[in-house]
Amino acid sequence: KHINFWSLCGNSLMAKKGIFGKTGEIQTVLCLAFAPDGITYSGTLSGDIYKWQEHELVHNYQNAHRSAIFTIYQCNDGYASGSRDGTVRLWDADFKPIVKLDLAQTSNGYPDLSIRSVCWHGDKILVGTRDSEIFEISVRDRDKPKLLIQGHAEGELWALAVHPKKAFFVTGSDDCTVRLWSLNDNQLLAKVGVPQPVRSAAISTDAVHVAVGLQDGSFLILKARDLSEILAVKDRKDAIHEIKYSPCGTLLAVGSNDGIVDIYAVSQRYKHAGQCSGSTSFITHVDWSEDSKHIQVNTGVGERLFFRMPTGKQVTSKEEMESIHWVTWTSTLGPEVNGIWAKYSDTNDINAVDTSYTNQVLVSGDDYGLVKLYRFPCVKKGAKFKKYVGHSAHVTNVRFSHDKSQVLTVGGADHAIFQWKFLPDGAATPRDQDDDDIHDHQSGFVDSDSEESDSDISDVDAMDSDVEVEKQQTYERTFYREDAIALKQQHRQEKKVHGKSTDKRAGAPTFGLDLHYSFGYRGYDCHNNVFYTSKGEVKLASVGLDDNHTIVVWDWKKGEKIATTRGHKDKIFGIKWNPHSHDQVVTVGAKHIKFWTQTGGGFTSKRGTFGQAGKLDTMLCLTYGKTADTCYSGGANGKIYHWQGTTLLETVKGHDGPVLAMCTLEKGFITGGKDGTVALWDDAFKKCIKNYKVTRSALAQGNYTSLLFDDQPPIRSIVLGHSKILLGTKCSEVLEMDKGGTIKVLVQGHCEGELWGLATHPSEDICCTVGDDRTVRIWDLANRRLKNFRKLRKPGRCASYSPDGRAIAIGFKDGSCCVVDASSLDDMAEFHHRKEEISDIRFSPGQGKYLAVGSHDNFVDIYNVLNSKRVGICKGASSYITHVDWDKRGKLLHVNTGAKEELFFEAPRGHRQTIRSAELEKMDWNNWTCVLGSLCEGVWPHKSDVTDVNASHMTSKGKIIATGDDFGFVKLFSFPVKGKFAKFKKYVGHSAHVTNVRWTHDNKYLISTGGADTSVMVWANKGRTGYGESDDSDTDSEEEGGYDSDVQREKNIDYDTKTYANSIRRTEGTKPHMKADNQEGIDLNRPQVSRGVAGPPKVQKRDPPQLASGKKRKPLYVQDMRLDHIFGYRGFDTRNNLHYLSNGNIAYHAAGAGIIRDMANGTQSFYLEHTDDILCLSVNQNPKFENIIVTGQLGKAAMAHVWHATSKETLSILRGFHKGGICAVNFSSSGKLVLTVGIDDNHSVAVWQWQDGTRIATSHDHNERILYAQFRPDSNAHFVTVGVKHVKFWTVAGGALLGKRGVFGQVVSEDPSSLKMQTMLSIAFAPNNITYTGAMSGNVYVWSGNQLARVVSKAHTGPVFTLYTTQKDGLILSAGKDKFAKEGANVKLWDIEMKRCKTYGLGKEFSRSIIRAVNRHKGKLLIGTQEGDILELAEKGGVVQIVAQGHAEGEIWGLATHPQLSFCVSASEDQTVCLWDISKQALIMKVNLGQPARSACFNPAGDIVAVGLKNGEFLLLKPTQDNFKIIGRKRDRHKPINDLKFSPDGRCLAIGSDDNCVDFYDTGPGSSLVRLGYCKGIPNFVTQLDWSIDNNYIQKSECLISTGSYERLIFSVPSGIQITDKKKINSITWNTWTSVLGDEIVGVWPRNADNADVNCACVTNTCEAVATGDDFGLVKLFKFPSTEKH
Repeated sequence: KHINFWSLCGNSLMAKKGIFGKTGEIQTVLCLAFAPDGITYSGTLSGDIYKWQEHELVHNYQNAHRSAIFTIYQCNDGYASGSRDGTVRLWDADFKPIVKLDLAQTSNGYPDLSIRSVCWHGDKILVGTRDSEIFEISVRDRDKPKLLIQGHAEGELWALAVHPKKAFFVTGSDDCTVRLWSLNDNQLLAKVGVPQPVRSAAISTDAVHVAVGLQDGSFLILKARDLSEILAVKDRKDAIHEIKYSPCGTLLAVGSNDGIVDIYAVSQRYKHAGQCSGSTSFITHVDWSEDSKHIQVNTGVGERLFFRMPTGKQVTSKEEMESIHWVTWTSTLGPEVNGIWAKYSDTNDINAVDTSYTNQVLVSGDDYGLVKLYRFPCVKKGAKFKKYVGHSAHVTNVRFSHDKSQVLTVGGADHAIFQWKFLPDGAATPRDQDDDDIHDHQSGFVDSDSEESDSDISDVDAMDSDVEVEKQQTYERTFYREDAIALKQQHRQEKKVHGKSTDKRAGAPTFGLDLHYSFGYRGYDCHNNVFYTSKGEVKLASVGLDDNHTIVVWDWKKGEKIATTRGHKDKIFGIKWNPHSHDQVVTVGAKHIKFWTQTGGGFTSKRGTFGQAGKLDTMLCLTYGKTADTCYSGGANGKIYHWQGTTLLETVKGHDGPVLAMCTLEKGFITGGKDGTVALWDDAFKKCIKNYKVTRSALAQGNYTSLLFDDQPPIRSIVLGHSKILLGTKCSEVLEMDKGGTIKVLVQGHCEGELWGLATHPSEDICCTVGDDRTVRIWDLANRRLKNFRKLRKPGRCASYSPDGRAIAIGFKDGSCCVVDASSLDDMAEFHHRKEEISDIRFSPGQGKYLAVGSHDNFVDIYNVLNSKRVGICKGASSYITHVDWDKRGKLLHVNTGAKEELFFEAPRGHRQTIRSAELEKMDWNNWTCVLGSLCEGVWPHKSDVTDVNASHMTSKGKIIATGDDFGFVKLFSFPVKGKFAKFKKYVGHSAHVTNVRWTHDNKYLISTGGADTSVMVWANKGRTGYGESDDSDTDSEEEGGYDSDVQREKNIDYDTKTYANSIRRTEGTKPHMKADNQEGIDLNRPQVSRGVAGPPKVQKRDPPQLASGKKRKPLYVQDMRLDHIFGYRGFDTRNNLHYLSNGNIAYHAAGAGIIRDMANGTQSFYLEHTDDILCLSVNQNPKFENIIVTGQLGKAAMAHVWHATSKETLSILRGFHKGGICAVNFSSSGKLVLTVGIDDNHSVAVWQWQDGTRIATSHDHNERILYAQFRPDSNAHFVTVGVKHVKFWTVAGGALLGKRGVFGQVVSEDPSSLKMQTMLSIAFAPNNITYTGAMSGNVYVWSGNQLARVVSKAHTGPVFTLYTTQKDGLILSAGKDKFAKEGANVKLWDIEMKRCKTYGLGKEFSRSIIRAVNRHKGKLLIGTQEGDILELAEKGGVVQIVAQGHAEGEIWGLATHPQLSFCVSASEDQTVCLWDISKQALIMKVNLGQPARSACFNPAGDIVAVGLKNGEFLLLKPTQDNFKIIGRKRDRHKPINDLKFSPDGRCLAIGSDDNCVDFYDTGPGSSLVRLGYCKGIPNFVTQLDWSIDNNYIQKSECLISTGSYERLIFSVPSGIQITDKKKINSITWNTWTSVLGDEIVGVWPRNADNADVNCACVTNTCEAVATGDDFGLVKLFKFPSTEKH
C-alpha cells in the first residue's frame, strides 16, 4: 500500500512518498513503467492504472483490467499491460487503449490463466504466465498464440523417470501435474492433473504404464501414451518418495516416508505382493538387481538395506550381498559410491545419482545446486569430479537417457528441467574446446573442488618438507597494532563516564630518534620479494590469508578495489599479471594453477589442464613468456611447466628440489631453487645455459669480508636488473650476483622464529643477537654488516656482554646458558640447572665476576664465571622472571616477574631484600632494563597487561628510557617515569611485538629487535631534532597555562544532548495521544446541525488592527506557511562558515537551514533538506563547480549535503561513516573531493568523491577534538587538521589517510612556551607548501611541510579563531578574540608571508565581539561573530555595515508578538532580549540582562515586555527609543520561569515556573508588583499559561512527572483554586491558546512522540488553525480544534 519515488544523492537514497490525493485510493502497487517528463505509470491490485507526475497522482485509468495488474512494459510503440484476468492490453504513447488480447479464450488458453510478464516488440508480444509458460502473440494473428516454453508451476519438482527405449521422459511436481516430454524436440507431449503433489515416478519396462507416487501416500498408474489414469492405490499415509519397476516388469517397488517398501504384482492389477520393513527412517532410493530377485534400499539416516523379492525378507549375508549385480545404480550409499561424499559431509547433502555402466560414469545432484560427474565406481571418499552449475537451488533428481547420451536433472525450488549433453571420454570436453570461454559459459562447467579429494593426492609426489611447512604456516598473533587503538578508545569511553584524571602526566623527552638501518630480510616464507626500483602499473593484485584466499585487484593510485573473487581453498603461493594483457592473472599454489580473467568487478577462472604432459603438482612460482598465452610455472618436484593458454605442453627438469623463484629476461629466463643454484635458460625455456651455485667461495673480496650463512641456501626470490642478479634466500639474505657468479652480500638477518636476545658492546659500536633460528650473530653497526656468527644447538632467548666486552653470555630456551668468547664465539663455560627458558642474563659490573641468570622456573641463579660454579639462588618469585638488573657495586639485584612483582636480592648469595621506593630512587644502578616499579610506572599504556611492555633500557646518563611493547612501538620517556600514563615519543617500524631494546655504549644508537619480524633495527639518536609519531604526547587534556574560556566551552560541548527528537525535559507518564479516548471537553454525540443554542467559542477571535486611515483590516486566514526570513547565524561553535559567492551574495547557516542572502535587496532563500542543526559550511572554489556548497549536520545519522546555492537542488548526500555530527567540511582544489570531520569519540576524518558518494579514505584515531580541517587550495591530496593540542598534515594515499603531526624542531622564539604544542584553531595556506595555523595563545604558527618554520608572535591578543586565504592575491585574513582592544575586535589583513598587516577595528558597538569567521571578496570583508552577528567591512574606509544579527549560544524559549504592531520579542539563555521588526526584518534593540532568560510576553497595550529568567526572577521592560528600560523586577521563585502572561485587561500578570507554582501579580497603574495569590496543588513544573477573556481563569498545562500523567488544570484568579466542573470548564472562552494539552488539541501529537514532546502551540487570531513546534525541529500547522488523534 505504498509507492515511493527515490533519487540517489551521493551515497544516500532520498524518498518522496506518492501523494494519492483524491484521484485514487491508496492501494497495493504491483508494477511500474516510465514515460518522459517525470511521468510514471503503476499497476494496482484492483486493476486500475495510476498515472503519476513526479510523486503526485494525476490520473486514474479505472478498470484497465478486471483484476490485479502484474506487469506494464514500455517500448517505442507505447505500453503493454498484463493482468491476473489473463488479458494483455496495448496502449499508445499517450496511454490511450489500442487493443485487448484475452489469452484465456485462445486455442492454447485455459481458465485462471494469469499473466506475470509482457514484452512488446514490433508486431510480436511475449507473454509469461504464472504457470511457467511463455507465449508469443502476433498482432495480426492474435487468436493463435504460439507456445514457446512450458514448465512446471510453483512448488518443488522431484519426480523424474526416463523411457526405457525411446527419447521420452516423465516429470511430476508439487503443482499436481504429471508431464510427458520429448528429448529430441524438447516439447511437452502430454499433461495431466492429479489430486495430490507428485514426489516420484517410474515407467514400466515395456513402456506401457507410468507409476506416479503422491504426497499423501497413494500412487497412480497411468497410461504411458496419454497419461490417462488406470488405477489408484493407497496403502501408506506419508509421501511416496521412490518408485521403481523390476527389470522383468512383473513387480513394482514403492518406497514411502513411512519407512516401508511395498511390492506390487503388475500383472495382477497391482496386487500387494510383499513388504520390506526394518528401516528406521524414510526411504530415499531403491534399486533392482538384474535378476529382479533383490532390491537395495537407502534411508534418510544413512542405512543401506537389502531385501529378497517378492517376499521382502531382509538380506544380512555378506556373501549374498556381494554377489548381487544391479541393473541400475541410483543409490547414494555403498562402497561403489563412497567417492561422491566429502570427508565430513552430511548424508542428506546428495539427493540423487544415476550411473552409466557403459561409460563408467556416475552423475549426482546435491543441495548446493551442483550437478557433478564422477568415475564409477569411486571407492575413496572425496573423489575427483567435474561440476556444472545452472540450478538455483537443490537438485532433486538426475537420470541418464535411455541411450546414455544425455543427462536430465530437475531442480527443487527452481522447478526447472535441465537437459545436458553427455560427452564421453574421447569426445570434446568443455576444457578441450578451442573457444574455452564460450563453451564453458554455455555448458555450465566450472572448476571442481578436486583439490579436496584423496584420490587426487594418491598420484602426486610427496610434498617437499619446506613447501609443506610453508603451506601450513599461520599468521595469527596475540597482539596486533589495532589492539592498541581499541584500548585507547576504551580508555576514552571510561574518561567520559568517570571524568578525566586530575593527575599531571610526566613530560615527554626532548630527544628523538630516526631509523638509521635495519638488519633483516623476510625470505623464509616469501617468493619474489626483492626488486630493483622501477615504474609500476596502476593495477595491483593481492591474495589474502583468509580461508578462501581472496584475490583482489586494486587501483593503487586511487586506493579503489576494482575486482574481487574467491581464490582457492588451499594456499596460494604466487600471483602474476599477464604483461601482455591488463585483465589476466595467474595464481599458483598447493596442487593448483589457475588462469583468471577479470570481468568487471569479478573474475572467471580455469584450472590448468595437465593431460598426459605431466602430473598435478604444487606450483610455487610463475612467469610469462614472450606472448600473452605462454606461461611457465615452477613445481615442488623441481620441474618447470610450460603452458599454452590453460593447457600444459611439456615439463623440463629445472632443479634438484622445488623451483622457488623465476624471472623473465630480455633474452631467456632465470630460475632459483631449493638446491641453492641459479639457472640461466634459453628463450624457449628448454635448455639450461648456465648454472651458478651460491657458495662462500663465490663471495666478493673487499674491505670487509662478507659472510654467507650457508652454502647453497634455498633461493626464494630472483630478479635481474642493472646487469646483475638480485637474490633473496631462505636464510634471510639479500645477495647481488654479477655475470661471473661473484656474490656480494647486501642484507642479512635472522631466519624464521622469534628474536629476543640482544646485547650491546660496552665500548664499541657492536651488538649481539640470538634467536629461535639457533644462531648468535655479531653486528657491526658502523659498517652495517654481519661481523660474525655461529650456529647454536638450541634456540637462544637472551644475551649479555661482559663489562670488558670479551665474553658473551647466552641464555637458551631449554633452561641452559653458556659463555662464549666475543671474538671467536667459542664456548668458555656452560651451565644447565633449569628446565624452562632463560628470560634474562646479566654480568655483574666491574670485572664481571658473577653472572645472574633469570628463568621461567621463577628463580635467578648466580654463577661465579671464574670457577664456573653456582654460588647463589634468588628465591621468592611467584611467577617467571622477566628482567634482571645489577646495581653499580655489584651487590644488589633488581628483579621483575610475570606477576608484577618488583623484588630485590643480595648478591652473590641471593638473599631477599626489602627496599622502599624512596631509597630505590637514590640508588645507583649499573643499568636499568626493568619495566616495573615507581620509577617507570608511566611507561605502561592504558588497559595494559604486565606482558605488554617487553623491554626497556635507560641511557648511560640516566635521563631517557626506551621501551618496546607488544604493539610494535618503540617509545622514549624521560627518566624517571613517575605517575601513570607519561608523555612519550613513539616510533613505528616493527611489524609485530618489539622484544628488546638496548642503547649503545655512547647512546648514539638505540637497537630494537622484533619478535615475529626477526629484524634488528638501528635507530640514530637525533637529539633535540628528533621526533616521534606519537598522538598521545601532544594531545594531553591539560593545556599549558589553562584554556581560554571560549576555547574551553567549545572543547567541552556535548552534542549528544543537542540532537533533534530528544525530549527537552525529562518526562514520564502517558502522553495525550497515548491516552484512552476520553474527549472530556467535547460532546461527540452532538449532531453537526443542532437547533440548540451554540456553545461559547473556545478561543476569542481577534480583529486585526485598524489601518492608518481608521478602516478595518480584513481578517487573514492561515491555510499554509512559507519560510520568509531567519534572524540568526550560528557562530558560537563554528569557524569559517560564512562565504561570499561569485555573484557577491553570501552563504551561511542557522539552525537546520542553509541561507543564501541577496546582498542587493536583503532577501533570503533557503536550503531546508537537513534533518538537524548544521554545524559547518564550505563553498566550492573551483570555477567548474560554481555556487556548489557543502554543509555538515548534527545528529545520530551524521551527514553532509552538497547542494546548489541558486537552485537549492540536493546534488549529493554523504552519510554512513560519522556518528554524532560533522564539525568541518571542505572541498579539494579540483572541487571533486569533500573532506569531512566527525564529532564522534574517535574524531573521524573522511574524504569523499561527492558526485557519486564514494568514501575513498578514512581515519579515526585521535584523542581530542578536531576543530577544523581544510584542503590545501592547490592540492587534491593534501589537507591539514587542527584541534585540541593538535595539528596534523595529511596525504590521501589511495584508500588510506597518512598523517604527520607538526614538528617543532629547533625554531628559535622569544617566548619558549610558544614552542610547545598549542591548541590550534584555524588554518591558512601560502605557496611552496607553507601552512599557517592560528593558536589559542594568539600566535600564528608558520609550517613548511610538517616542520615549524617560525612563529608570528601575538598576531592577536587572544585565540585566533579564524584565518582565511584569498586565492586571487594570496593575502591572509586573521581574527579571533582580541583582549583589551580599545577599538574593539580586530580583523587583520596580512601579506602572503604574514610579516606585515593592516588592522581593521569593528568599533565600540562590537568591542566585546569574538570573530569566528572571515571572508574576502572584491574589497569587502565578511565577518561572523560568536554573538550571532554578520558584518560587512569595506577595505577602503573601514566602514562597518550590519548584515544580520541574532542570538548567541543558548536555547531560545521566550517569544512573544506585539498586540498591534509587526514586532516580536525573543528571550534567550544567552542572557539577551531582542526586539525585532518583522516587516523590515531587522533588529530594533537588544539588551543584556546578565541572566539567562526563558520566557517573554507583551502587555495588552504593547508598551511593556515581561521577561522570565532562569533563576526565578522576572522583569518588566519598557522599550525606549534605542533600548529597554527596566521598570520593575521581582523574585519569589528560584527555578526557571517557563511562561508568563498578562491578563486581557493588563492589570494582572500570571507567572509559571519550575517550582510547580503559578503566581499572580498586580500590574495595574501605580502598582509595585504585589503578589495577589498563587495556584495550589500543582504537582510539577508549569509549561504554558492562558487567560480566559473575563480575566477570571487561567488554563495551565504541565508535565506531571510525580503522577505519571500529562494534565491540563484550570484555576480561578486570584484565589488559585482549581476548577474541576466540566460544564463550567466547557463554558470558558480563552483569550489565547498556547497549551499543547487538552482534547481540543490532541491531534497535534504525532505517533512517534514517545521520546519527544510537542513543546509549544499557538492558535491563530481567527481561531481556525493552530501552529506547533516539537522536539523533531518541525513547525506544523493544524486545523483548530484538532480533536482527532494523529
